[in-house]
Amino acid sequence: MNPLLQKFNTKYNSAPFNEIKEEHYLPAFKELIEKSKKEIDEIANNPEEATFKNTIEALAYSGEQLDAVSSIFFNLNSAETNDEIQKIAQEVSPLLSEYSSQISQNEALFNRIKKVYDGFNSPPLEGWSSQRRDRGGLNEEQTTLLNETYKGFVRNGALLNDEDKKKLEKINMDLSLKSLQFGQNVLAETNNYFKHILDKNDLAGIPEAILAQFAEEAKERNLEGYVITLQYPSYVPFITYCENRELRKELALENGKKAFKNNEFDNQNLIKEIISLKQQKAEILGYKNYAEYVLEERMAKSPAKVFEFLNELLEKATPFAQKEIEELKSLAKSDGIEEMQGYDHAFYAEKLRKAKYEIDDEELKPYFQLDKVEEAVFGLAGKLFGLEFVEINDVQKYHQEVKTYEILEKSESQEDGKSESKQEAKSQKLKALLYADYHPRKGKRAGAWMTSFKSQKIQNGENVRPHISVVCNFTKPTAETPSLLTFQEVTTLFHEFGHALHGILANTQYPNLSGTSVKWDFVELPSQFLENYCYEPEFLKTFAKHYQTGEVLPDEKIQKIEDSKNFMEGYQTLRQLSFGILDMSYHAENVKVEDVKTFETETIKATQVYPTLSETAISTSFSHIFQGGYSAGYYSYKWAEVLDADAFAFFQETGIFNPETAQKFYKLLSSGGTVEPMKLYEEFRGHKPTADALLKRAGLI
Repeated sequence: MNPLLQKFNTKYNSAPFNEIKEEHYLPAFKELIEKSKKEIDEIANNPEEATFKNTIEALAYSGEQLDAVSSIFFNLNSAETNDEIQKIAQEVSPLLSEYSSQISQNEALFNRIKKVYDGFNSPPLEGWSSQRRDRGGLNEEQTTLLNETYKGFVRNGALLNDEDKKKLEKINMDLSLKSLQFGQNVLAETNNYFKHILDKNDLAGIPEAILAQFAEEAKERNLEGYVITLQYPSYVPFITYCENRELRKELALENGKKAFKNNEFDNQNLIKEIISLKQQKAEILGYKNYAEYVLEERMAKSPAKVFEFLNELLEKATPFAQKEIEELKSLAKSDGIEEMQGYDHAFYAEKLRKAKYEIDDEELKPYFQLDKVEEAVFGLAGKLFGLEFVEINDVQKYHQEVKTYEILEKSESQEDGKSESKQEAKSQKLKALLYADYHPRKGKRAGAWMTSFKSQKIQNGENVRPHISVVCNFTKPTAETPSLLTFQEVTTLFHEFGHALHGILANTQYPNLSGTSVKWDFVELPSQFLENYCYEPEFLKTFAKHYQTGEVLPDEKIQKIEDSKNFMEGYQTLRQLSFGILDMSYHAENVKVEDVKTFETETIKATQVYPTLSETAISTSFSHIFQGGYSAGYYSYKWAEVLDADAFAFFQETGIFNPETAQKFYKLLSSGGTVEPMKLYEEFRGHKPTADALLKRAGLI
């Protein structure tokens, strides 16, 4: 029996991970695609007159089981993959791409959608009052769904001729496979390299706690001494603390050469092919370039607007960055380094940070035990939004390290101190199911992200609650030490949990407008907003406690964190802008990329403060834009910083835990994609955002 083809007989209908075997996936996908096609055919060939309910709404609720299996499979392909899963992904991706194309190019279905759309959007007949038009029968969310559905079909080729439809279908299929291959190559390159060191003297400068981590990695590989990998919790502390410049250079080059080695995992040709396919897609659909196609559905609206935004920040940040780098170069010169390189930056930045602020990440780590940081972010969600987190062990997990939580909404009776049975309370208040997966593994891609196994929706009177996942790569606990976080990792957890809250608080009728299903340059608002709390002394003191002594992080250290908040902000801004400009340049013109390295170097030279190394490339491991959903959208991190700085300024004006302000933000988050983002933001804030709050916070004005 294939568990993926049955109703999940599990708590909260959660994914039955213990019962799923790899051989279940392909048959399940094939059967569920056929089942979903039948659902679509029933909608398309319904003999009744096309209406919002039997066409638009029916389509929004279709394919539920296929969506569930897709979520399980592709989430595991990121968090717990192996050779077999990657092979299945190569088979499944074109099947799903073909299925998606068949829906978007189904003429009978589109004719019904268009008929409903025209009925609500056509001018009233002569002599009719506007009140008599059907539009009055739809609420705001339904109107959004109608418009987004129609637009989605048009943007996926519904108005094309048959020949172009076939071309577009082929392009989409090729893109899905090549994007998948890009990510697999980066993962392989990350996993294939490790540096084995026997002599501890080679690791001078590295704190003992990090050395213990390196020794643990060696032990897991049945080796003596120490092992450093390209995984974030290993590579970053090494490049930050290792005094051996030659070793820093070696590791930095290996990290920068990922998928840029002219070997079987090289991504250079894939980049050219992906860029070309995206341009072809845009042209077939009537756009000058892929960025125009993407940005039509973003707050920014046009490539020109994005470049204007990025260049304005570049102009303001560059003098600050140059001043910061000159300071670092002076420090490096005292060590006899005449020409500082990118692989020296983290080492000397940490040295300067210590000298300036007497602050040391390794000194702070004992105060940031992962379990306590997790408790803090849960507590913050409780204080702002009335949520309660209860760890449970009766939900199946995809790996033993994953923790699972019921997220409950505090009821009025709880708040009033009235009693109610625990079971009754849970059934009434369940807000979401949360999977938390915090540590690196061979089968997990680098970085941190939030995703979901099930979206929220309201159907047949039931508010179906979401199943949310937060995935990170924090240092594993050892036999002697719990998992301790750098301050940057603390902000990472808050960031991903901000995304999670967008899903947890979702309260919309339709799954495709729920949670994080918003304009892409709006999606980073809640994540970046939540990071602000990490710098608030009042809040920091509630959880920053030494894991051995229980001592609260001293006031002077908290002040140093606050003082150092904008340390290297000019440099960091330029670094982010380089990614945004590179992304937009790949997609905003019909570029012919003859050589990836040359294109990259020319495109971002205005943002570079160190010599370019010929052996390394950013693009070949830039998974955000070539595998993930950030193509022509990486600028959105900076765009959302404007929103989050302005939003948090509102909380600071009214009180960082002010219940009325928090309730307004709750409404913004719970609304998902049902309302235009700027309208939603203005309802929360009372006015449009300005960049002043960001520039002020970053110390750039």
